[in-house]
Amino acid sequence: MADAWFITLAELENTSAAARKLHLTQPTLSRMLGRLERELGVELFDRHAKRLKLNAYGQIYLGHLRRAVAEMDAARHEIADRAGPVEGSIDLGFLHSFGVWLVPTLIGEFRRQMSPRVAFTLTQGAAEAILDRVVAGPADLAIVSPRPRSNDVGWAPIMRQRLALAVPADHPFAVRDEIAMTEARDESFVAMGPTFGMRRILEELCAEADFRPQITFEATELGTVAGFVAAGLGVAVIPVEDNPQLPAGLTLLPLTGDRSSRDVGLIWHRDRAMTPVARRFRDYVTEWAAERR
Repeated sequence: MADAWFITLAELENTSAAARKLHLTQPTLSRMLGRLERELGVELFDRHAKRLKLNAYGQIYLGHLRRAVAEMDAARHEIADRAGPVEGSIDLGFLHSFGVWLVPTLIGEFRRQMSPRVAFTLTQGAAEAILDRVVAGPADLAIVSPRPRSNDVGWAPIMRQRLALAVPADHPFAVRDEIAMTEARDESFVAMGPTFGMRRILEELCAEADFRPQITFEATELGTVAGFVAAGLGVAVIPVEDNPQLPAGLTLLPLTGDRSSRDVGLIWHRDRAMTPVARRFRDYVTEWAAERR
C-alpha cells in the first residue's frame, strides 16, 4: 500500500538507511515524509540533529499502518488461495524441543487453513547445524532459539519462553518458587552440547552471574537433560514448555532477572529468493505469532 515505506523508516529511524533499503534517494524519502506529516497535521518523528526518533504520533500511525498492511496481505493470500490453492514443498529445520508441539501445530494449522497439498521436508538438529542449513542451503526456513548472531539471516519472533532451573525433587532448592542464577554457582550442571542453542543460553546466564558452569554431563536432547536431572545427576537450565513432557522427580524453578526467558523465532536467508510457498508459510507463522501475543 502507498504508505508502506513509512514502516521501514520507522524501524530504522534513519532516512539514509531507509532510502537505501527502499531503493529511493534520500531527498525523495524526505519529501514523502514531509508530505505525509502535512496531511496528518503533526510531526511523526522527533528530530535531533540528523537523527530521527519515532514519537507518540508516529507510534500510533505505525501501529495502524502495520495492521492495514497485514489486512491487505491477508486479502491477497485469500484471493490467491481461491484462485489456486498454494502448492509446493518447504524445507524446514528446527530444534529438537520444538518437534513436540510447536512445529506440528504450525504445520497442521497451515495445511488446514492454506492447503493440504503443501509438503514439508523436516530436519531436526543443533542450533548451529540448523543455521548452516539456512545459510548454505537447502533449508528455506528454520525455527530456532536464541536469535542467531549471523547477519545472513532474517528473523521473525514467534514466542518467548520462560527459563527455569531444573532440579531433582529432593534437592534443597525444590521448595522454592523461583531462583536467581547466582545461587546455582556451586551446582553440577547437565547441559546440551556446545553447538546447541540452550548451551549458549546457559553459558551467557552463568557469565552474567559471574561464574563458569561445572558441566558433568552433556546431551543432545532436552528430554535427556531432564531425565538426568530427575535421576539426581545435576541441575539444568531448560525452557518452560506450554505442553511439558517431563519425567517424574523433576522440579522447575523459574529464573529471576532480565535474562529469565528465551526468544524463539523463524529465520531465513536474507539474500536468497524464497519460493512462494515458503514465503506464504513465513507470513502465516508471523501472523500466528502476532495473534498469540
